[in-house]
Amino acid sequence: MAQKSITAFFQTSGQSKEKRQLGQAASNCGSEKRKKISDETSQAAVGVHTELEANKEHNTEQTNGEINALSTEELRAQATRATEVAKVRVAQASAQGVPPQLDDLLVDDSWRAALAAEFKKPYITQLANFLSTEWKSQTIYPPQPLVFRAFNTCPIDQVRVVIIGQDPYHNTGQAVGLSFSVPPGKAVPSSLQNIYKELQSDCGCKIPKHGNLEKWSCQGVLLLNAVLTVRAHTPASHSKKGWETLTDAAISALSAKRKGLVFLMWGKFAQQKDVLIDTKKHHVLKAAHPSGFSANKGFFGCAHFSKANALLENEGLPPIDWQIDA
Repeated sequence: MAQKSITAFFQTSGQSKEKRQLGQAASNCGSEKRKKISDETSQAAVGVHTELEANKEHNTEQTNGEINALSTEELRAQATRATEVAKVRVAQASAQGVPPQLDDLLVDDSWRAALAAEFKKPYITQLANFLSTEWKSQTIYPPQPLVFRAFNTCPIDQVRVVIIGQDPYHNTGQAVGLSFSVPPGKAVPSSLQNIYKELQSDCGCKIPKHGNLEKWSCQGVLLLNAVLTVRAHTPASHSKKGWETLTDAAISALSAKRKGLVFLMWGKFAQQKDVLIDTKKHHVLKAAHPSGFSANKGFFGCAHFSKANALLENEGLPPIDWQIDA
C-alpha cells in the first residue's frame, strides 16, 4: 500500500466512537448496499485468488529452499488487494451488525492452507469470542483489516527473513499489523530508531524520517508479532488469549515447509521461539532487544542485517534491500 493510502486509512480508523458510528450507519444500509458489498467482496477475493493461482509455481519450490521471488511492487500490489478484501469483509460484517469472522481477515491462500488445522482447534474459537467482545466494547489496534497484514503481505513461499516482535503498539494510530513498523506521520519509536542506527552502522543505510517498514515486508521480511491485537493504551492486554499459539504454529510451518530462512531474534521473548525452528535447515541470529533499555547490551554491533544477506545469498536467495526510502 502506498504511503498516501496508509495515511488516509489511519485517518479514518481506530477510534471506538467512529466504529460505533460506522456500525450505526451500516445497520441502516438497504439490501442493495449489502448486495454491493457482497459483490465487491467476491470480486476482490477472486482477484487475490487469481494472483495466487498464477504463482502456484512458486509454492511447489518452497520445500527445497529455492524461490522465484516476486518483485517488491508485485508483493505490494498483492498486499494492497488483500487489505482491500479484508476491509470489504469487515464492512460486510458491520452491515450485519456483527464483528468479522477471524479467519475472514486472513486472506492469503498460502497461510490459510498452512494454518487450516489451527483454525479448527478450540483455542481459536475462544480467541475469536474474546476478540468479538473486545471489538464491541473497546478500541482495539491494529484496525481489523490489518490484523493479519504480516501474513497477507508476505505469502509463505515468499518469506526470506523473519523478525519477531511481541505485541502491537498500543497508542493511537501506531499499529499497522507489522512488527516494529508505524505509519507515515507517526513518531518513530525508540526501538525502531535503534534499528535504524544499527542499519546505518552495519550497512551504511541512511536513517529515514518515518517508521513505515512496508518495503521490508514486500521483499519477504515477515514482520511478525507474537500477539496480533492489543487494547488501546493497555500493553499486553491480548497476550495469553491464543495468539501466541497461532503465531507459534506459523513459525513451525515456516520451519517445516521452507529451507534456508533467516530468523532475527531480538530479546529473550523472541529467543524463546527458537525451539520451533529446525536449525539444521535454517539460520537463527540472536541479539539483545533494540529498546532503549537493552540496545547497548548487544544489539548495537550485532550486524544482523549484513549477516542475514550473506546467509541468504549463500542459500541462493535474493538479499534484502534494507534501505527504507526517506
